[in-house]
Amino acid sequence: SMYQGIHRLPGGHQMVFDLARPGVVDVRRYWQFAIEPAPTVPADAEARWGEELRHLLDQAVHRRLMSDVPLGVFLSGGIDSSAVLAYASAHSTQQVQTYSIGFVEPTFDESGPARAVAAHFGSAHHEQVLSIERARGLVAQVLGRLDEPFGDASIVPTFQLCEFARGGITVALGGDGGDELFAGYDPFKALAVARWYNALVPAWMKGGVRRLAELLPVSSANMSLDFRIKRGLRGASLPPALWNPAWLGPLEPREIADLFGEPVVVEQLYEEAIEAWETTAATHMVDRTLEFYTRLYLPDDILVKADRASMMASLEVRSPFLDQDLADFACRIPHQYKYRNGQTKYLLKSALRGVVPAAVLERPKKGFGIPLTDWLRTWDNNGFDRAGALVGNPAWVAATLAEHKAGRRDQRLALWCLLALQHHGEAIA
Repeated sequence: SMYQGIHRLPGGHQMVFDLARPGVVDVRRYWQFAIEPAPTVPADAEARWGEELRHLLDQAVHRRLMSDVPLGVFLSGGIDSSAVLAYASAHSTQQVQTYSIGFVEPTFDESGPARAVAAHFGSAHHEQVLSIERARGLVAQVLGRLDEPFGDASIVPTFQLCEFARGGITVALGGDGGDELFAGYDPFKALAVARWYNALVPAWMKGGVRRLAELLPVSSANMSLDFRIKRGLRGASLPPALWNPAWLGPLEPREIADLFGEPVVVEQLYEEAIEAWETTAATHMVDRTLEFYTRLYLPDDILVKADRASMMASLEVRSPFLDQDLADFACRIPHQYKYRNGQTKYLLKSALRGVVPAAVLERPKKGFGIPLTDWLRTWDNNGFDRAGALVGNPAWVAATLAEHKAGRRDQRLALWCLLALQHHGEAIA
């Protein structure tokens, strides 16, 4: 009505002011990401949709090349960033500037593949290595400048990448969104296994299976086999609505109960994830998981990380994969063309053959992880003293740190969250 005012908020919400009701403000959802597959699948679906995907990604990158200041591309050597560089190179009249971060630890270092992709497209490539000494100094700097605790440790290399790139450019194009829209994460591979595990393994055996898995040696490699098995069994022991938050979370419910010394209501702990799983019109597990990632993980982790890290460095980051036309297209693609026969990003890989080097399409996904397991083993114990006091259980924190340092369990995610909480507490003190 003429008496209403509307102010849009992030996350698909809007605030509605009505002069007929002074002092009353309603917060309503005006949009939410939802999978809406095409009602019919054409006989040449892969070729037709692949052509449209190439067109939309080309258009999305082209739209984001408009800039009055120096612009470049974040390059990891993976599919998404390589595709962005391919189309940016095709539309640029000047040599494209690319930036990447490497690590001393080989299983986390992607500087080699990024360098190869840069050479393929002829970009002017810039790379920097993040060492354990540099990382330790960055942790306090990054976590101390956040407005709220943030549980994703990859914000540290993301900040260094942004700070490094800001020395030469003011706007950067990144590959965020590709994994969420086209099913690029490892948990998609775990869905079928979890379903069969839940159906075939009796409840009384699940505890024993997990205890056997805990006997596997702890590896500090990126996405190591023992990490995947232990994480997978953690989620598969729970109802399907809890699989995704359990796979991603730093601690499982019983550990959180131990930390705080009181029972945890699982339905409250995973309330948002359960709502995303149960309120969707999608029925297939892949579609439901895609909506979990796009409704929760993408806006509350990936984009927050990119926003905070880039703003700390006064850099603007643009995400072509989140172009409205491209995202709407992804919503209409059936799950069989995103995750097929154990292959993630099926349609995206198919569409990009000939656009990016074949080696990029064949590389297993690594993710932008950091060598946190090894790094935390060198951290001074005193660095966690205040974290123990903040959560009210210093003994649990000390025992968890000792367990991690001794290599008995990989507690990197929980310890990082404690560091984040501690630095946040110090920043607001």
